[in-house]
Amino acid sequence: MIDFNGKSILVLGGSRGIGAAIVRLFATSGARVAFTYISSRETAEALAAETGSEALLADSADRDAIIDLIASRGPLDAVVVNSGVLGAGDPLAMSPNDIDRLFRINIHAPYYAAVTAARHMPDGGRIIFIGSTNADRTPMSGLAAYAASKAALRGMAKGLARDFGPRGITVNVVQPGPTDTDMNPAGGPLKGKMHSFMAIKRHVTSAEVAGLVAYLAGPEAGIITGAAYSIDGGFAA
Repeated sequence: MIDFNGKSILVLGGSRGIGAAIVRLFATSGARVAFTYISSRETAEALAAETGSEALLADSADRDAIIDLIASRGPLDAVVVNSGVLGAGDPLAMSPNDIDRLFRINIHAPYYAAVTAARHMPDGGRIIFIGSTNADRTPMSGLAAYAASKAALRGMAKGLARDFGPRGITVNVVQPGPTDTDMNPAGGPLKGKMHSFMAIKRHVTSAEVAGLVAYLAGPEAGIITGAAYSIDGGFAA
């Protein structure tokens, strides 16, 4: 376990699933952790009580709210942007408003979160985006907008890695494949189809994703930046 004692970490979208696993791992490793949520207040407050972290109500679709929130936190040692929406369906039928919201949450929020955090972050800080293996492989229909939004994180990380590199601030993407969460349970109806694309035919666990995030936030990953790491059981192999 990496020692994050004394580190200040913010997780955008941390109340459930992958986000909650990230919060738990950082908290048990000694960090001061805050996380945002938009719904499920009781779940967020329970996680905060369990881990000694701080739950903050914030909508990642609201650019100014995210900017103001991060600016108010002072210097952060690491920011993990896990907030995101799926948004699947026939592109000829999907609402433009739904697509705009998806892009605000999945693309705009990570960008503004990273830039705002970097203004206050000490040298050697960490910025980690939670992307998706669908940035590299989209074998099912109805995922064009979602895949585009997650692919955008790869280019964003590469560009910001150049911008923040002189200060030793790293920017990376973690790309989970099918992960066992409430939104995509391991025993769900799409299990067979998703596993058919995978070399290791099981869902990823949230704890496995959190472990990769913690490594990238730790001292041994100080030279890793502008990279995207798939954790998908070979889904995109």
